Amino acid sequence: MSKASTFSAPKGVPDYVPPQSAEFVAVRDGLIRAARLAGYGHIELPIFEDTGLFARGVGESTDVVTKEMYTFADRGDRSVTLRPEGTAGVMRAVIEHGLDRGQLPVKLSYSGPFFRYERPQAGRYRQLQQVGVEAIGIDDPALDAEVIAIADSGFRALGLEGFRLELTSLGDDTCRPQYRERLQEFLFGLPLDEDTRRRAEINPLRVLDDKRPEVREMTADAPLMLDHLSDTAQAHFDEVRAHLDALGVPYVVNPRMVRGLDYYTKTTFEFVHDGLGAQSGIGGGGRYDGLMEQLGGQPLSGIGFGLGVDRTILALAAEGKTAATPARCEVYGIPMGDAAKAALVPVAHLLRTAGIRVDLAYGGRGLKGAMKAADKSGAVVALVLGDRELEHGEIVVKDLRNGEQATVPLAEVVARVGEAVDLA
Repeated sequence: MSKASTFSAPKGVPDYVPPQSAEFVAVRDGLIRAARLAGYGHIELPIFEDTGLFARGVGESTDVVTKEMYTFADRGDRSVTLRPEGTAGVMRAVIEHGLDRGQLPVKLSYSGPFFRYERPQAGRYRQLQQVGVEAIGIDDPALDAEVIAIADSGFRALGLEGFRLELTSLGDDTCRPQYRERLQEFLFGLPLDEDTRRRAEINPLRVLDDKRPEVREMTADAPLMLDHLSDTAQAHFDEVRAHLDALGVPYVVNPRMVRGLDYYTKTTFEFVHDGLGAQSGIGGGGRYDGLMEQLGGQPLSGIGFGLGVDRTILALAAEGKTAATPARCEVYGIPMGDAAKAALVPVAHLLRTAGIRVDLAYGGRGLKGAMKAADKSGAVVALVLGDRELEHGEIVVKDLRNGEQATVPLAEVVARVGEAVDLA
């Protein structure tokens, strides 16, 4: 008989396993912490939604909708799609549950996997992990600055330094229609291929985001939105920048920035890290004035971001940094024999109840091998319990940092270990 074939993860879907998974958890939690401090409540979103939600909310002309979505018919012959981004789903939930009828702004945060059928490469996965926030219901430049500052704080709290914030404005209803006409007039005068010309008819801004060198060269002199802002949109952008200056958040204005989703208006931003090569974006977002009404809700504005956990991990690695602590436990218990194991298991439980991370040497390994395992675990304290200590109601507490050890009564071990861990 031939040997059964082994399975591997789907192409473009990364696994995070120990010890690397500690970095994943540290980055994810670190990025979300700043949002918690600013009063953003957690929302848990469905992994899949009605396909129409993304077609209408993200934009029919975007690469996300036309090329990248995982769409399939369920058993009821309904078209559903694995979520490619978070904002449309959050907006659907806000409308469905009437959150927009209460106190505004509605401030929500989320994290988890999103799905896009892309060509896999470093930093670009088919299952990507993101942290996001949305602030819905108030159009206030100070809120724009708060959202941007939360993202900036999240990156900096992880120790990331080599990134920059790029900022622009995509205008509003008072200036976007006129700019659209001006941009289309320019684009239709170029020798565009049929697909690009069709894109220019649907959403001309998307053409400025084309990565092909020949298209970039043709559009080098295209009119820019920042040069055609209305007085209202210009004032909004100026105020956002003033708030960011007051918050000490550095940025550069990028007039050619185009985000990959159609719903953005006014403030739009991206965080870029040049250590990642072609996939340099580590997060971004912006304001979306018409999205809620487009999805059947009130005409309320919102602003949010999505930060890439995978790409932030790569950015930290590019800087030679890590956000995770190498220790998977603080205390490592070593029982020498079955009777000692029976006594040490409840001790480990008491320590865990006290909030101390504890692991045990299972399987009856010898003292030398168990001490090696203790060192590898990153623990600061080892507990060694043998028949002699058990007979006297004692246990050996060894400080793995300096090698010092003491024999203490079993009844006092929780207090003694707690002191040693607190000093670590």
